[in-house]
Amino acid sequence: MRRFAEGFEREGFNVWWDARLHSGEAFDQVIEKALREAKAVVVFWSKRSVESRWVRAEATLADRNKILVPVVIEPCERPIMFELTHTVELAHWQGAADDRAWLALVADVRRLVEKGRTPTVDTPAQTAAVPVTPAAATGTRGEAPSLAVLPFTNRSGLSEDEIFAIGMVEDVIDALSQGVYVRVISSAATARFRTGAIPDLDAMATQLGVRYILEGNVRRTGASLRVTAQLIEAANGAILWTQRFDRPLTELAALQEELVLEVAAHLDTQVYQVEMERALRKPGDLTAWEALMRAIAAHRAMNVASMSVCVEEAHKAVAIAPDYGLAHAVLAMASGLQYIASSPDDPGEVRRIRAHADRALALDPNNALVLAHVSLALTYTGQAEDGLRHGERAVRLNPGAAVVHFSCGVACGLLNRIDESLAHLDADIKASPGAPINFFNFMHQGVAYIRAGRWSEAVAALDRALALYPNLPPALIYKAIACEREGRAAEARDLLLRSRRAERAGTLEVWTRVLHRTFGNSPNFGELLELLRTLWTETKSAE
Repeated sequence: MRRFAEGFEREGFNVWWDARLHSGEAFDQVIEKALREAKAVVVFWSKRSVESRWVRAEATLADRNKILVPVVIEPCERPIMFELTHTVELAHWQGAADDRAWLALVADVRRLVEKGRTPTVDTPAQTAAVPVTPAAATGTRGEAPSLAVLPFTNRSGLSEDEIFAIGMVEDVIDALSQGVYVRVISSAATARFRTGAIPDLDAMATQLGVRYILEGNVRRTGASLRVTAQLIEAANGAILWTQRFDRPLTELAALQEELVLEVAAHLDTQVYQVEMERALRKPGDLTAWEALMRAIAAHRAMNVASMSVCVEEAHKAVAIAPDYGLAHAVLAMASGLQYIASSPDDPGEVRRIRAHADRALALDPNNALVLAHVSLALTYTGQAEDGLRHGERAVRLNPGAAVVHFSCGVACGLLNRIDESLAHLDADIKASPGAPINFFNFMHQGVAYIRAGRWSEAVAALDRALALYPNLPPALIYKAIACEREGRAAEARDLLLRSRRAERAGTLEVWTRVLHRTFGNSPNFGELLELLRTLWTETKSAE
């Protein structure tokens, strides 16, 4: 520790460490005061320090204050909560001032110290951290966020694991490139960061032109291989998502593909969620992409008011960037969902929705995301055959994207192609585990099962939808019908009452129209309509 302390002092830092405690001082109070006043805290992990609850507590406080710089000075298992924190290894360091890993550590500490320095009269005050990608001016289209996958660190030190780590990164990049909500830069651009040094995230993100960074490591633990990964927002170093994957070495042949798909699926979902939250927080000066994120966020609420907001935000995106194919596609989808859920029959509105869909296809005919939203728009407006055609093309272009399978699942369901519908909806869930709108998927699984007369399976699927969104009005209606059909009359009435209270605009006329548009060509449509009317009559006095 003395060697490191003296090294930092030679670099011009004012260093405090606990060897300088004076006799009689309350060491816990002094250490806590030093930690809270420090602009950077370097924690050294060794076999002894990882066992110390004091060191763990001090590291936790520093991490909470975003001033932690961890260093490994002896081979050891770090505490699990710090395992995903990028850590430089300096067990070899004997004090050489020109050592590359040491210089990288110094640079990282200097960055934190400079960031934490109180501004003087001559130094403009620092404002809140801003995204690496500057906010675009009004009228610009904007794009999906960009991401860099850094070389994964081989913690095992074995050559075969180094090969695995390199291949893992290449395959993650390839899998993410098949997604639709993030643009991934090539591994050639990040290869120069294959070092043990702690990177300056701001500088690296600026060089690469990315908003997000994915980093990870590979390590053997007994008979298993462990892959850890974390998603970082480059502008402020915030860790947005972490995950650890453990698989037995005996399954190494299938391990890499499974891990890649799992990492890619989780990551695409996380970026999608973060982008929506970012757009919702932004007070104005939106790009068309940000307006679309706000539209899709509103789309999740799935009630009359939120659907109006969804359409409004999509209109803003089209107004900002009239030649943006995705904006027209999302507007068509949002208008189509509003139509199937609450609008009276209106051939003129169907033509207007179709016009936006056609415009989207003319502007961006080979974009899987555009095709998927066009597919949904057409399916929602009674044109499921055309919708499926575009959805299937989206799957051919981008088979790893969740939304393309969802669009096909909805279209196949409305065409009574039940097994195909369920297969696509399963593929959607596998491609987007934990996605904020998976309740849509489970609801459409319920629709498919109801069409097939598989009532208990319908109830189970709708239960999964309602577990994610307890007052989702159509899921409540569909489950009420299924429960009534299964003889669960009291539960059916309770569900219908919940739906009527959750969506006051949902009259019997509205739900009859929704049922006709969703199940009109189903062999059991007449039975479903009769069940709905019976339930409505039985609950009218209790509303």
